[in-house]
Amino acid sequence: EVQLQASGGGLVQAGGSLRLSCVASGLSFDEYAIGWFRQAPGKEREGVSCIRSDDGNTYHVDSVKGRFTISSDDAKNTVYLQMNNLKPEDTAVYYCAATYVVTGFGGCPIFKYEYDAWGQGTLVTVSS
Repeated sequence: EVQLQASGGGLVQAGGSLRLSCVASGLSFDEYAIGWFRQAPGKEREGVSCIRSDDGNTYHVDSVKGRFTISSDDAKNTVYLQMNNLKPEDTAVYYCAATYVVTGFGGCPIFKYEYDAWGQGTLVTVSS
């Protein structure tokens, strides 16, 4: 059974930084993509970043490019989301998710319907 545990959220002022962690169990990183999603109050859950260890592919949505960086430590089965220059509009519950991938097929999944294993969320609040 795939299990994901997200942590690292908190309260930070605009312009500050946070690093989220997602510890995964029950999977092999070379067979799964890990994505970060967020859901703000009253809004749909949206994809933020994705990483595939099998081919090194990463993806960030335009709203976070240049500010957020996704990375992985395969030995620790952990994926990180480094968030810099945070803005109030980044306030949301952040979730990590996993989906099986086949090397050589597809890109880095960024839509929630592409994922089938989810961790609990971690709240990020950015004050202005």
